[in-house]
Amino acid sequence: MKVPLVDLNAQHAELRGRLDAALKEVLDSGRFILGPNVQALEQEIAERCGVQYGVGVASGTDALKIALQALGVGPGDEVITTPFTFVATVEVIAQIGAVPVFADIDPATFLLDPERVREKIGPRTKAILPVHLFGQLADMDALCEIAEERGLLVLEDGAQAIGATRNGKAMGAFGHAATLSFFPTKNLGAMGDGGMIVTNDERIYEHCIALRMHGMPAGDYMYREIGYASRLDEIQAAVLRVKHQMLDEWNRRRVRNAGIYFDLLEGTEVVLPSTLEGNTHTYHQFTIRHPRRDQLQAYLKEREVGCGIYYPAGLHLQEAYASYGHREGDFPLTEQSCREVLSLPVHAHLSEDQVRFAAESIAQFCKESVAAV
Repeated sequence: MKVPLVDLNAQHAELRGRLDAALKEVLDSGRFILGPNVQALEQEIAERCGVQYGVGVASGTDALKIALQALGVGPGDEVITTPFTFVATVEVIAQIGAVPVFADIDPATFLLDPERVREKIGPRTKAILPVHLFGQLADMDALCEIAEERGLLVLEDGAQAIGATRNGKAMGAFGHAATLSFFPTKNLGAMGDGGMIVTNDERIYEHCIALRMHGMPAGDYMYREIGYASRLDEIQAAVLRVKHQMLDEWNRRRVRNAGIYFDLLEGTEVVLPSTLEGNTHTYHQFTIRHPRRDQLQAYLKEREVGCGIYYPAGLHLQEAYASYGHREGDFPLTEQSCREVLSLPVHAHLSEDQVRFAAESIAQFCKESVAAV
């Protein structure tokens, strides 16, 4: 039985008629840049996140970079974040001349550890950039408390957590701003790239609007600063508006699939993911840990069960960031996680039989491993 890690064809088949109609409407309108679908989606996503403003941009990476600049982070400023994340989180800090400062994670949740963040605050610290990894929020209560105590900015990287909440409060409503990615494999994914910044701060909103349009705040060809050509495409916005109507249902299916893994893998040597108390989890990834991860991955591949390693190495050990002087052992919890993590198929278009087959394959691997010892 094939169990794909991602199946966008199945997702699009569910919505094919509605997607075709939305695309035709855009084509017939002749409006392709910052049209009515972008404006409507910005409002719809802002409402979902419990904030006033949304700014659609070309990618989740651009969202992070533009948001950091709009917050006033610049050369020489330090931004505390996690080394266990997709590279964009750290890449943008370096690109604007700021300095990424890493704090280790809680290996049970893979989320930034607030107490380790507190230890990293120094005189040049300007902001904290928590990542809502794999579909659940970081401990924003603790992180925002630390930020308020020390006068720091907070930018939420919500690329993997749209629809997730903490104590009833939505992703995006905690920090000074938050960012989303609409990369096709996300819980809410476009048919191309795209991203968004959400905020309650009108000043940040207006700054982001200017930065995405070459640093031109009023559309008058007068440029106040150096900006970007980073606008969410109207076609992508139309696609996202159709898919957004299904997001809650798709997230419920992900939670259902995660429940099957929990039921069938409890008691094995698999380390199952934990959900932070107070969080709802949307399972962008269902990420387990196993001491013989590479052997398990090969075993699943033989059975045509898709899986992925997110992430194979902490960013502090990546060649691109060697100039920051980190060594192996600096962030041991991240490093252990990188050796053991494996993400399993959990997307909304899996059948129950497919998820059971994947879980039973893992359980069988564990059983055979124990027997071989």
